[in-house]
Amino acid sequence: MEILKQIDELLVSWGMSAEWANILDHYVAFVLVLIIAFAADLICRHFLLKAIAKLVRRTKATWDDIVFDHKVMIRMSRIVIPLVVYLLVPVAFADTSSATVILLRRVCLLFIVWTILIFTNSFLQAVYIVYSEQERMRSRPLKGILQTLQVALWFVGGIVILGILLDRSPLALLAGLGASAAVLMLVFKDSIVGFVSGVQLSANNMLKVGDWIKVPKYDADGVVTEVAMNTVKVRNWDNTVTTIPPYALVSDSFQNWNAMRESGGRRIKRSINIDMNSVRFCTPEMVERYRRIRLVRDYIDRVVQAAPSPDGGDNAGLPIDKDSLTNLGIFRAYLTAYLKELPVTNPDLHCMVRHLQPTEHGLPVELYFFSSIKDWIPYEAIQADVFDHVLAIIPEFDLRVFQSPSGLDVRQALNN
Repeated sequence: MEILKQIDELLVSWGMSAEWANILDHYVAFVLVLIIAFAADLICRHFLLKAIAKLVRRTKATWDDIVFDHKVMIRMSRIVIPLVVYLLVPVAFADTSSATVILLRRVCLLFIVWTILIFTNSFLQAVYIVYSEQERMRSRPLKGILQTLQVALWFVGGIVILGILLDRSPLALLAGLGASAAVLMLVFKDSIVGFVSGVQLSANNMLKVGDWIKVPKYDADGVVTEVAMNTVKVRNWDNTVTTIPPYALVSDSFQNWNAMRESGGRRIKRSINIDMNSVRFCTPEMVERYRRIRLVRDYIDRVVQAAPSPDGGDNAGLPIDKDSLTNLGIFRAYLTAYLKELPVTNPDLHCMVRHLQPTEHGLPVELYFFSSIKDWIPYEAIQADVFDHVLAIIPEFDLRVFQSPSGLDVRQALNN
């Protein structure tokens, strides 16, 4: 301040009025404050931040590389200039009106609050990235928690900024907002309900990122890519994206295929219609011909050996005897042996071949078993290979597949 007084006396001696000399002193002092502020910012960016970056690189942990990321620290360093100006402005304008000091300090305070909000938001995003990369945290609604914290941050920051502009205590403004809490709840209804629903989905282990879900109501069938506060994004198998509100998944039902992925197998349940006119009892010649097929040889031998004895003995518990053998029964025995011999069939889960209710379209014979391969494309290939084999082997058992007459069938019937 002594230097400023000397400059003031020098300007007066040069013929400048005392009033203008005093104003020029304040401008010079303010410029000096700005120079000090920018110098402090330069030191912070080029020395302090570089020292922190070197220290972070030396550690083995990876989380500090994200939390103390250069962009995050740069946002924090922006507080230096307004903070220095806020502290030194009263010195530069010591003998002037307090209104000028109050205005300048208020502007600086707004910049300080805004910088803190930006830094805190970046810090929360960095922490989210750290935890989202951990396997044990992927089942948690981290995106929804992040968005909730961001909403709370900007809400509180907005109140503080409004309090600075109106020169009122932020606590007083918050207390005044209590009367309008109902209006706020109405405005943020979707956010509140979405956050609570996200917590419920996570706490009950109903949904997490990476799950394959099917929600017919919203035409969603694909993998969950994001669980946010207001939305759950599902990338469908046709590469479209369906957005579903979280509360819809809590209030309505949806199908989660993740349990199937974690289980021992994926079910294959498909039937083929047999023409009932092709089902008949087996003659000895048919039995002998079928016996040449390896997968049913043991079954036919057991039936023949368990034939009722002349003294009326039982048939070893088999429900049929050799005179009751049908080509369809032997075909079912073949399919059962064929499925159990497949390397992809899980032997610990159900495996059977059964009849369904006959219809006007024939007798459905259903294959019911579980594939140990659960990925979609290989699973569909296995299912197709099995039924390719079934369709090809049916004529070997003197059976016919039922299908509606085609144009070729009609032409052949007319020609005959």
